[in-house]
Amino acid sequence: MDLIRHLECFVAVAEESHFGRAAARLGIAQPPLSQRIQRLERELGLRLFERTSRQVTITKAGTLLLDEARELLTRSEALTATARRIRDGEAGLLRAALPPDIAGETVAAILAGFRQRHAGVELELHELPTAEQLTRLASHDLDVGLIHHPCDISGLELGPVLRREVGVLLPRQAPAAALDTVTLAALDGHDLVVFPRSGAPALYDDILTTCARNGYTPTVVRQGQGASFVRGLILSAGAVAFSPTDAHSTHAAEGDPDIVWRPLAGAPLTWRHSVAWPRGRSDAAVRAFTEATTRALLDAAAGGAEEPARPLYLRPASEYWL
Repeated sequence: MDLIRHLECFVAVAEESHFGRAAARLGIAQPPLSQRIQRLERELGLRLFERTSRQVTITKAGTLLLDEARELLTRSEALTATARRIRDGEAGLLRAALPPDIAGETVAAILAGFRQRHAGVELELHELPTAEQLTRLASHDLDVGLIHHPCDISGLELGPVLRREVGVLLPRQAPAAALDTVTLAALDGHDLVVFPRSGAPALYDDILTTCARNGYTPTVVRQGQGASFVRGLILSAGAVAFSPTDAHSTHAAEGDPDIVWRPLAGAPLTWRHSVAWPRGRSDAAVRAFTEATTRALLDAAAGGAEEPARPLYLRPASEYWL
């Protein structure tokens, strides 16, 4: 028995004191309404109405149940409304991820922007490299994430693809530190600190390929990601590391007596990001996260990031800009 629907019939008859008017209010015929009331009475083991040819009168038992029936209907409507908001991404939990190279100020801006756009949804934010994000998006253990390109985006939908120009962090005493802009070839002889390849294999390979094509083959490729660890490698091993052109990178270097940040001549390296989510999952919460993240990245890049005019062309397991 559909208890909620039967209680709706009970309340309508009680309030109208007439089967015909109650049936019209519910949008059903009178015989099915009478049958539902009879079935409800059988299920409850109580007589709810006294019926005559002229009128319908609620019984004492019916009167005692009426307020509780109304409360159950109200709670049912509230539950249905909440379920609808969760389904449409207007309430509930959104599991999101950002890559480790996003500056703390940008993370804070994303969180604030999301709350402003969608305060009704709890945001569970994780720090995950692109490869792990893709795995979790595929298994539906993650709802949305900010990924690095190039990568395999099969089965995903994307927000705007945004660019962050990349510069280099190097020891202040290095000869290249005296230059206003640094070519990749000028880094020859230095070790390179780069994120672990497992985090974003296609991007890792693209970085080393671009370096080799521009005259820089690192003496040693060292893996590191945390800012303090990378700084230690730069200072102890005379290494260099690539870092985006945003307020976080430049301000951190300006306040460091031992490390400087310099732009790369000709912008040979560019980090490209976009928010990604499983195809068909685009709801209000995902849209709010996409908008907040896109705005925060644009602001962090001081206008240097933009949605590219050229399309993405997919290759078997990666993306390349042609």
